[in-house]
Amino acid sequence: MNAVDAAVICKTLGDSNRMTIVQLLTDGELCACDLLAYFRITQPTLSHHMKVLIECNLVRSRKEWKNTYYSLNCETVTAFRNYIESLRCDGKNGWRASSCCSPSRAEEFE
Repeated sequence: MNAVDAAVICKTLGDSNRMTIVQLLTDGELCACDLLAYFRITQPTLSHHMKVLIECNLVRSRKEWKNTYYSLNCETVTAFRNYIESLRCDGKNGWRASSCCSPSRAEEFE
């Protein structure tokens, strides 16, 4: 996963309803009717949220008779989790190019 893909997922999860849907789906597949009962939102609103989650590949859907069932796309969730876990605060990511302002580089200009 790259930064662009991760940003799309972050934007998608920036909506609290979609974040809650993802949390609910961590326990397994759910029918749209179960999600509707949990949120007390209209069917078109749920459809919009699910469309956004499916478009960024976080959620999969399947139809069975008249019902639609949703589940997490574990490959995408795992890739996103690994990307987030790769972000470190100790300066050991290895992404930063040498800066002309760093102490070691400043000596080169003296």
